[in-house]
Amino acid sequence: MSITFNPSPTPTLGVELELQLVDRKTRQLTPLGPEVLRALKDNPHVKPELLQSTIELNTGVCDNVQEIQRDLETVLAEVRPVCDSLGCELLSAGTHPFSTWPGQAITEQPRYRDLVDRVQWPAQRLMIFGLHVHVGMDSAEKSVAVFNALTGCIPQLLALSASSPFWQGNDTGLASVRSKVFETLPTAGLPETLVNWGEFQNFMNTLITAGAIESIREVWWDIRPHPGFGTVELRVCDGLPTMDELLSVVAFTHCATVWLSREYEEGRLQPLDRHWVISENKWRAARWGLEAQMILDDQGTQMRNGERIAEMLAKLRPLGETLNCADELAGVESILEHGPSYLRQRKIHKQTGRLEAVVDALIEEWRTNQRIDSV
Repeated sequence: MSITFNPSPTPTLGVELELQLVDRKTRQLTPLGPEVLRALKDNPHVKPELLQSTIELNTGVCDNVQEIQRDLETVLAEVRPVCDSLGCELLSAGTHPFSTWPGQAITEQPRYRDLVDRVQWPAQRLMIFGLHVHVGMDSAEKSVAVFNALTGCIPQLLALSASSPFWQGNDTGLASVRSKVFETLPTAGLPETLVNWGEFQNFMNTLITAGAIESIREVWWDIRPHPGFGTVELRVCDGLPTMDELLSVVAFTHCATVWLSREYEEGRLQPLDRHWVISENKWRAARWGLEAQMILDDQGTQMRNGERIAEMLAKLRPLGETLNCADELAGVESILEHGPSYLRQRKIHKQTGRLEAVVDALIEEWRTNQRIDSV
């Protein structure tokens, strides 16, 4: 079966954001997604997710990060009053600090029911929330080359967005437990390395013929080509607790993807890292975040992840001007200076001994767009 790639003439942007619905009194996840969706009368930019305690916000096809912000704030202006009327709050982070997955209500759609029936425990516990970023590609071949190259950026994107140190009431010791929970799905985690578009088509067809998937939508790699949208989709990030942090990570993603796209066009893409290096670096970023020691070569040379991000940032700044996201890209420096969400959450928990206080801070961060690192 031939798979058609619908090219994007320019490096457009699109965002999908999974938000938690939290009961205002108990601070637990609450299965009010269907009620929110009914109240919004099937707004195309608000969609259900696997769990009824989640809603997904999605933007239109945007030219730059400012348009992403405009689209998200427009839909949030509709969602927030509905949540207020239902007695729930919105929260953006990779996991809920203390809610548990047993008993979470599954959305009544065949796609989700079939997933849970087939995968069972790994799907039942997907109480996780992420940010997906699409960047337009003008050819199928370029999408495969850039998607391969972007695997080297996974540790940096994961560390900048890491916001899931807690899982079901416990400190996991990780910066992003969400990434490890998601990897338990049979077609999630690090992507396969593919030579060209023909190999991508052959591999997808093999998976379908073998009964491993029913459609390409069930390949939940950290990064994947999206033929229907004509994009490369980056799916590795945790949800980010403030709009400013979210936009900074989107800007970093946009610039890194366009930079690699230009390297491909000019025949300068570097050889890919070995798979064990990519895997180990992702693990280290999930464990230690910015403090992880990144492996740079086969000789085991290492560099602190935060320093690696700063090095990449210096290279990407000219593109920030070109892509009209210089201010948002500069926000990455603020994340490096003040630390990602996983550090703030741990600090508040250490101060209070209460995970409810962590939830309160996350709610306030998303509502006010202000970092809260102490109470």
